[in-house]
Amino acid sequence: MKQSIAHVSVVVDDYDDAIEFYTQKLGFRLLEDTFIEAQKKRWVLITPAGDSGTSVLLARAVGEIQKSRVGNQTGGRVFLFLATDDFWRDYNSYQANGVEFVRDPKVEDYGTVAVFKDLYGNLWDLIEFTSSQKEEP
Repeated sequence: MKQSIAHVSVVVDDYDDAIEFYTQKLGFRLLEDTFIEAQKKRWVLITPAGDSGTSVLLARAVGEIQKSRVGNQTGGRVFLFLATDDFWRDYNSYQANGVEFVRDPKVEDYGTVAVFKDLYGNLWDLIEFTSSQKEEP
């Protein structure tokens, strides 16, 4: 059996603001932005540059319960892990683009890592794994 995670939802306040942040500040690619008339919502998929696997579904919050989760989907824990092949390239680029890092870069046994906030405050690890930690195909 072969399975994979296709999409991970990030609840957002506004589609266009979220698209701008992820594409302009983080360099993600916009894969799809389709209006779904029957539900009065958009199907918005983004992915990191160079990735052909899991994508992020930007899901606009509807109602008070969903709106209360924007920026705090995991109770303040790191939510997503963005692996890179060049930590310092991406770290420096993100800093130049105004991305807020809440934990400074640190070299660990498993790789080099720093924690940043997305547009809404969700925490992400930016991580370059050591060669021994990278998955084999």
